[in-house]
Amino acid sequence: MSVLEKKELPAGEVEAQASDSNTELDVINILGYKPELRRNRSMFTLLFQSLAIAAIPFGFGGPLISAIYGGGQLPMFLGWIMVLIVDECVALSLGELASRYPTSAGPYYWSFQLAPHKVRTLLSFITGWTWLIGNWTITLSVNFGFASLIAACIAMYHPDFLIEPWQLLLIFYAITLITFVVVAFGNRLLPMVDTICAAFTALAILITLVCLSAKADVGRNSPGETLGHYDTTLSGWGGFSFFIGILPAAYTFSAIGMVSAMAEECGDPAVKLPKAISLCVPVGGIAGLFFIIPICATMPSLDYILNAPVGQALPYIYQAVMGSAAGGLGLTFLVLIITFFCSVSITVAASRCTWAFARDNAIPLSRLWRRVDKRHDTPILALALTTVVQMLLGLINLGSSSAFLAFVSVGVMSLAISYAIPICISMWHRRKEVNNAKWTMGPTIGWPVNLIAVLWIAFELVLFSMPTVLPVTEVSMNYAIVVFVGFMVLSGIWYVVWAHKVYKGPPESDGLAADT
Repeated sequence: MSVLEKKELPAGEVEAQASDSNTELDVINILGYKPELRRNRSMFTLLFQSLAIAAIPFGFGGPLISAIYGGGQLPMFLGWIMVLIVDECVALSLGELASRYPTSAGPYYWSFQLAPHKVRTLLSFITGWTWLIGNWTITLSVNFGFASLIAACIAMYHPDFLIEPWQLLLIFYAITLITFVVVAFGNRLLPMVDTICAAFTALAILITLVCLSAKADVGRNSPGETLGHYDTTLSGWGGFSFFIGILPAAYTFSAIGMVSAMAEECGDPAVKLPKAISLCVPVGGIAGLFFIIPICATMPSLDYILNAPVGQALPYIYQAVMGSAAGGLGLTFLVLIITFFCSVSITVAASRCTWAFARDNAIPLSRLWRRVDKRHDTPILALALTTVVQMLLGLINLGSSSAFLAFVSVGVMSLAISYAIPICISMWHRRKEVNNAKWTMGPTIGWPVNLIAVLWIAFELVLFSMPTVLPVTEVSMNYAIVVFVGFMVLSGIWYVVWAHKVYKGPPESDGLAADT
């Protein structure tokens, strides 16, 4: 036979190859949608994106001041481990739902398919808007936290410099616009960027561990102080201070479900997506211990850290432990790079969430936001909307920094509620659908895991609604619940005035069962 002749394959192999080539299209068609996005993500790149969104050094280090008020090392170390356990229950619960219904529509799609027929449209609309608000505000919190870190770096060399709100806003705007350009025109490279981010984060944690352990300019704490120091006098909450101290850990993994919006850009999402979601917490959690323990072992006194400029404790600790502004800036620069990766990854996920919700006519001017730019395989207009919303909400910081800081809590609360609704509906139906998913915990393990997830989310909502410090002042007041209710009222008005006429929910589907 000539080498140019095409070798004939057995009929069975031909059918198998044809089946494989059509599988990805069939998945989206079964779920009721038309494939529009480029499938360039694997299980590992989804996992790396999840880890980039968690961004351990930034996710934990950005709101670290809360752990200082919460008592110091004990809530930082033990609180981290506790949060890993309960957030893994949330991740496993979301993984089952993502396996049964692997679409970028995420939680609101899950709610629609699981809820009773009479209320499913309204429930999915509520879930969807909660999900969307969470995506927007948690992305906003990352980008504004990025700006605050840059301001903290300036303060290392100019301790007397007080950054004005408008200056912080301009830094924030620059970050959001740079991120927009990268996400809009670099879609084909983003999986590689997430992979680089994962490797760089591991390297940065290792460098931080070595530098802090070797330098320890303010001394080394004893093993008992490193893992168990607990001061209940700083927050005003007394014995409850411990739970104030776990806020950084809870914030770090609050966005674990956002990667579900990438389902339509992954091959075999019914298996690969839930694996990525479920692996994020243990992988990130173990890496986090190598970051947290050296800080606990070498950090200065809590009273000293409370003087940190712009409320950014991590650069202040780095500067003290390294003994110089240059040393502190060097370690903070590693965190800044990781935060930029986080900004890119979380903006990608938020833009896909926006696009998916617009695709089902749930957002004003949906026809505009659901368009996909074929040249770059990106919903650029949905990305632009996500960016503009962030920039408009950032203006609030000019009038009230307290009201603006509420958006951090609103992001966590909104995402948590959007996770809880479909999990609760699934439990109401005795987990019938998820027990038959391709990736499932089964009924024996699934019930306690779901229950722990829901109870943790309920407690998380209370926790992120509370002020960090007592007594409450106009500055320390937590306005998160007010902001959240305001967002939901606006979405409710939109539903009554117009959305109920056009929003009929996502397409009806039985999802992907184990035998599909």
